[in-house]
Parts: sequence; structure tokens; C-alpha cells
Amino acid sequence: MDRWDRAGRAAGYGAALALTPYLLIKVSWVAGSLLGLLPVGAGFGKAEWVVLNSATIGMAGIGIVVALALVRPWGMRIPAAPLTFCAWVATGFLVPVLPYAVLSSLLGSAQGDPHSGRQAGPSMPAWEAALVQIGFVGMGLGLAVALPAYLRRRWPQAFAGRLGDGGKGSLGVPWTAVIGAAVGLIWLYWALGGTAGVAHRPERDLTWHLLSGVFGFWALVASAATWAAVRGRPAHMPRWAPIVLGWLGSGSLFAWSGWKLPFTLYVAIAQPADAVLPEELALAAVLHLAAVGAGAAMLRTLVRTRPVPGTPVAAA
Repeated sequence: MDRWDRAGRAAGYGAALALTPYLLIKVSWVAGSLLGLLPVGAGFGKAEWVVLNSATIGMAGIGIVVALALVRPWGMRIPAAPLTFCAWVATGFLVPVLPYAVLSSLLGSAQGDPHSGRQAGPSMPAWEAALVQIGFVGMGLGLAVALPAYLRRRWPQAFAGRLGDGGKGSLGVPWTAVIGAAVGLIWLYWALGGTAGVAHRPERDLTWHLLSGVFGFWALVASAATWAAVRGRPAHMPRWAPIVLGWLGSGSLFAWSGWKLPFTLYVAIAQPADAVLPEELALAAVLHLAAVGAGAAMLRTLVRTRPVPGTPVAAA
């Protein structure tokens, strides 16, 4: 076992450990709301609150299992498709928002669980909010190290060589990259203060601007990486670079918009009085749907982009 594998093993265990308090907190929220011991979040009835947090319990449990699979021997025997899909979604959720976690902590805007919208306050002590934040950051950092180490062990040739090793690449237009870039530019426009497509301007807070900027940035990264992988340019670029960046960016598009789309539809249909989104709901739903489709298509493109068999591969 070399130094990189040892680091990946430590990171995987650390990620699982960091997310465990978050899992226990969510279990306490569900149990407490069912027993009438804890209030539900703003904008939710008891049933919606229980369903939402039960979903995050399942997601956290899957995340812990994935983190352990990346470092345990049985993880090498798991079928590749379900494991890579879960790892892709998990890294898409957590790794791209690490800059937001740092910025929000520095600026004092970290107010609870971004998955549920629950805010820190009397019903959520500061220590609990800190554990939630530590869980997200720890899991994201752990996956950022453990996942590449796992991929290196299981598919050592997947990222070898440079983009130009397979020839000139495709001359067609990768439309998934175009769609992803369009979505990302709209999010960046909102992050920078644009108001077109915004229905409730007072609802835009610092967190909304930061997250819009983060998601817009990663949408553009995913689009650029997919474009480079499909076109095989620049030819001297190591193959692993667009694959890694495309993996993170496409995962962010798919995971976060896949999470926000049902919530957006819920607000549009149920119209709860105490849950208002800044964006025009129809536009937000279209953007999230486009992001989910583009993210999934980008991953499919990146997985299928590889050197032509028999082509000499330059050293990376």
C-alpha cells in the first residue's frame, strides 16, 4: 500500500465518521417531530417534514456506506455501476459546495442544513448546526481524497495519457455542454445581482447569492470539461483533468438540481404561505430539469470518452 492509498483509506474512514453525527441528528428530528417533542421546519407540515428528513437519512446512510466501500476490500467487489453512481451523486452534492461552506462560515451565513432549509435558532442549537456543517465539510473533503484513490486502484488505466492520444476527437458540437453552460450563466447572472427571472427580490439573501454562484461556476466547469473531452483539445492536457472536473461539475448539476426540482414543484403546487423562493417557479423548474438531464448526459459522455484501442498513450 503506497502513500496515496494510505491517504485514501484515512480519508474514507474520516468521511464516514464525520457524517455519522448528521445521520443521528436527522433521526432525532424525525423521531422528535413524530412524538411532538420538536417543531417542524418553516414551510412544512409534519408529513412533509418527516418525508424530507427521512430522505436525507437515507442519503446520509448511503453516503456512509459509499465512503466505507471506497476503502474496504468488499468495495472492490461491488458492481461498478451502482457504486460509481452513488459516489458521483455524493461527490456532486458535497465537493463542489466546499468553497461555499468555507465562505459561509467566514461571513456568518451558515444557518443550518442546506438540504432541508432548517435554520439555526431556538429549535436548532449552535452545537447542532456546527455538527451538521462539520458533517458536510468532512464528508466532502474525505470523498475528494478517497474516491480518486479508489478509482486508481480499480481502474488504473482509466485516466492515463493525454487528450490528444485518441486522435483529433469528435468535430461535432457537444450539446450537453452547451445546455450546461446556458444554465450556469443564468445562475451566475443571478449570483451577481441580476433580476430577470426573479419573482421575489427580498427573498434573495447572501446564502442564495453564494450558492447560485457556486452552482453556476461548476456548471461552466462541467461544460468546459465535457467539451474538451469530446473534442480532444487541448491535446497536451492530461486526460484525468477534464474527467475529474467533469465528474464533479456534472455531479453538481445532477445532484443539486435533482434535489431542488421536487421542492420547487412542491412550492409551485402546494403554495405554502411560509415557503417562498426568489426565482420564477416555472423558470426554476425548467433550469433544474435541464441541469439534471445535462449532468447525466455529461457523465455518460465522459465515461465513453477514452483513447482509441491500440493507440500509443503518452505518459501523463
